[in-house]
Amino acid sequence: MATAAAPATPTLRGVQPLRAGEGHSFFWRRLHSLSGIVPIGAFLIEHIVSNFEAVNGPLAYAQQVKFLNSLPLVRVLEWCFIFIPLAFHALYGVWIAFRGRATVNVYPWAGNWGYLTQRITGIIALLYIVQHLWRQRFSGVNLPEHPGAAFAKVQHELHNPWMLAIYVIAMIATCWHFAYGIWLFAAKWGITPGDKARQRFGYVCAAGGTALCVLGLVGMYAFINPKYANAPEDVMPTQPPAIVQPVQP
Repeated sequence: MATAAAPATPTLRGVQPLRAGEGHSFFWRRLHSLSGIVPIGAFLIEHIVSNFEAVNGPLAYAQQVKFLNSLPLVRVLEWCFIFIPLAFHALYGVWIAFRGRATVNVYPWAGNWGYLTQRITGIIALLYIVQHLWRQRFSGVNLPEHPGAAFAKVQHELHNPWMLAIYVIAMIATCWHFAYGIWLFAAKWGITPGDKARQRFGYVCAAGGTALCVLGLVGMYAFINPKYANAPEDVMPTQPPAIVQPVQP
């Protein structure tokens, strides 16, 4: 009597589903999810709120930049809580994105669209952040040493229509990525168990992400507002030391 052959195990492609405690990927994915909220998400909120100070004019914005760069151990904080976590979140996110496979053409469900848009907005945010850090932080006028030049430096960049369009697209993409990331974080970490809880929290995330995006776009508009056209190159120029005249005997 012939014995039926066992069915061959199908080869699965893309990112495989994970269960609690299985392999190192579970830990790294949890760390990736957490890093998107703290500290990266917290920094995003702070950065948008700080940039909103531009609506009060070049001097107010310069004072905000000066305050942030006068914090104790600011360079250590910058590397430990911004650059290193951001590099990990971005690189691991790219690895996840390229291993995954979008199936919206076969299963056009909301979850699949969310998966796809989260990957696309993440790539957009990464490309924007790289160029933004290079142009505003590591090239041209050194803003930590010359905070008074911060407003004019951003203003000159946004006067280019192409750069303005890039900034607007990046702001929308980044806020979407962050808001949907919070929703995913709550679902993955068991904070919102059940479909109803996730649906309600989805409304909260959508409202918060929209508010944050509007705040960022309004702050961005301040740099191209005709009210502040042709801002001084440095509203807080370093004063040369006073020359003391010798006393005549």
